[in-house]
Amino acid sequence: MQQVASRALVVVLLVLSGCSHGNQPRTPAPLRTEVSGAELDSLWGRAMAKFTHGKWRDAATLFERVTLEVPATDTLAVAAHFRLAECYFAQKNQLQAAREFRRVSDDSPLSHLAPEALLRAGDAYADLWRKPELDPTYGQTALSTYQELLNRYPDVPAAARARLQIAQLEELFARKELRSAEFYIRLKAYDSAILYLKDLVATYPRASVTPAALLKLVAAYRIVGYTEDLQETCGYIRRFHPTTEGLAQSCPAPVDSAAAGT
Repeated sequence: MQQVASRALVVVLLVLSGCSHGNQPRTPAPLRTEVSGAELDSLWGRAMAKFTHGKWRDAATLFERVTLEVPATDTLAVAAHFRLAECYFAQKNQLQAAREFRRVSDDSPLSHLAPEALLRAGDAYADLWRKPELDPTYGQTALSTYQELLNRYPDVPAAARARLQIAQLEELFARKELRSAEFYIRLKAYDSAILYLKDLVATYPRASVTPAALLKLVAAYRIVGYTEDLQETCGYIRRFHPTTEGLAQSCPAPVDSAAAGT
């Protein structure tokens, strides 16, 4: 019995010893120390080298490290977010690129990079809508982003580029409207076609397809018998698009009744 009791006592002591060891305070993990200026310069230099050579994934990783090492309001952090967005754009990750560009423009509106970032955010959305037959949501977002740039920074170089991008987007929107009108014309749903054509002319008067849309509008008016609208549209074409091909056939010049009687 004494031998059994001794063994039991040994087991208890071992268990208590294990629990005591497990409850010993652990050595705290060392706090992350800030990188030195030289280390940060080296990190930025390596990131830019990867960026310059088109190593987008590696560059993105390094730029992201930069954003973690400096305060969010630091000019280097702003520049790193901008470059990170460019890396995403180059990798065809336009939505992530747009978010990073917006972060630069929204969080640092006084930065010299803010207007360019807003322009590039619009570019990212526009790149997602290259064909008029696709859903226009991204195109509309791009258009509103460019217009926001014009409102916030009207006199910067990025604004001039935004105006060019707006013109290109409006061209695509006009083509989309024209295709919708042509679809209804094929179905002989002329009233629906007229609505699309009128909206196209009113919204995108400078688009390259607008003269063709006006001639289709004249043809639709003629079919449904809207004589007054036809005459007004012909007058509009003669005034604002006098060189439109096919104008003479679609809108014959009105006969001067006085001259005809002499």
